Amino acid sequence: MSREDGRVSGGHRFWQGKRVLITGHSGFKGTWLVLWLRRLGAEVIGYSNDLPSAPSMYRLCGLEHDTAWVRGDIRDEGKLLQTVLAAKPEIVFHLAAQPLVRRSYAEPIETIAVNVVGTANVLNAIRSAPSVRSVIIATSDKCYANTKQEQAHGHVLKETDRLGGRDPYSASKASAELIVDAYRHSYFQARQAGSGQRALAVATVRAGNVIGGGDFAIDRIVPDCVRAAQHGWAPLLRNPDAVRPWQHVLEPLSGYMMLAERLFDAAGAGDDTLAEAWNFGPEAGQEMTVGELAHRISGWVGASGPIVSSDSEGPYEAAMLRIDSSKAHSRLGWQPVWSTQEAVEKTGEWYQQWRKGASMRAVTDRQIQAYEQALAARQPVQEVDATDEQGA
Repeated sequence: MSREDGRVSGGHRFWQGKRVLITGHSGFKGTWLVLWLRRLGAEVIGYSNDLPSAPSMYRLCGLEHDTAWVRGDIRDEGKLLQTVLAAKPEIVFHLAAQPLVRRSYAEPIETIAVNVVGTANVLNAIRSAPSVRSVIIATSDKCYANTKQEQAHGHVLKETDRLGGRDPYSASKASAELIVDAYRHSYFQARQAGSGQRALAVATVRAGNVIGGGDFAIDRIVPDCVRAAQHGWAPLLRNPDAVRPWQHVLEPLSGYMMLAERLFDAAGAGDDTLAEAWNFGPEAGQEMTVGELAHRISGWVGASGPIVSSDSEGPYEAAMLRIDSSKAHSRLGWQPVWSTQEAVEKTGEWYQQWRKGASMRAVTDRQIQAYEQALAARQPVQEVDATDEQGA
C-alpha cells in the first residue's frame, strides 16, 4: 500500500484535480475531510443546508467563502439531483446525517427521513450521474444489533454481524445499510455493467466514536467538557462506565479516502469486490470508558472533575461497543496511527489553541500534517488478496 510523502494511499498523485462531492461537508467530520482533500489537491464541492453548530469548525477554519458550497437539504431530492449533475463529481462522500442517538428519541421521524430517505436520495442522484465512479456512504458502528448478550461476553462486532438498532438513530443507520445494499445489487454492480447496470462501486463505512478538535455538537462528551470549562461547570456524565471505541477523526477519514481510491480504480476495471461494508475502529485494547475519556479531556480543557450520573432512567444506550477492523487491515492495508491517548492529546491541543484565539485553520493543517507524517513512519501493512482471505 503506497504511502509516499506521508499521504494516505496514492496521495497527491491520485487526488490532484479529482472532483469530489461531500454531503454534510460543513459538519465536524466533513470539515476535516474538506481540509485534507484540498491539501491533497482535490476540487471539493460541498452540499449541506447550514452550519450545524455555533461555534462552527467550518467557519473557524475560514471555509465558508473558500469552498464551493451548495446549500440544500439532503431530503430535497430535486435539489440534490440538480447539484450532482451540475458538479459532475468523480467521487462522492455521503456524510450528511442526524448523528445523535438521544436526539433521535425526541425526533424519530426527522432522524429516519434524514438518515434513510436522505441516503436513498443520494443513491438515486448518483444513478443519473455518469461522472461518478466511487461512493463512500457513512453509516455508523451503531448499525449492529449488538445484543446485551454480545455485550456481556465482550463480543467485537464484525461486518458480517447482524444489523439492528434499539433506538431510532441506530435503526436508521441499519436501514441505510439495507438501502445501500439494495441499490448496489439493483443498479451499481460493476460485473454486470453490460446488462445495463453502472460500472460504479459503492461501499458503506462504519467508524468508531470519533473525537477531535472542532466538534461543538450538543450531547457529545468532548464538546460538553469544553463548554463546562468555559462556564466553570463540572461536566455531567451519562453512563460513565459505558465502553466505546474512541479514535481521532483522522483515523476513519484516512480509511474512507483509501477505500474511495481503491473503489475508483476497481470500478474502472469492472471489479466490485470492495463494494461492501467496512469497519474503521481503533486497535484492540484501545477502547475507553466514557468516564475515563471525560477525565482526560477535562484535564486538557480545564474543566472541573466530572460529576458522575448513571442516568439509569434515561433512554437506552449500549453499555459496550467494540468493532473489529481486521478486514480493513488485511484487505486495504489500513491501520490506526494514533493511540487513544494521542487522540485525546491532539483533541485537547486543538481546543487549547482555539481558546487562545489561534488560527484554527493553521492548527488543523498542522495536525493533518502530523498525522500524515505518523502515517508515513508506520511500517506498511502487507496487503492480502481478497481471494486468499478466509471469511472475508
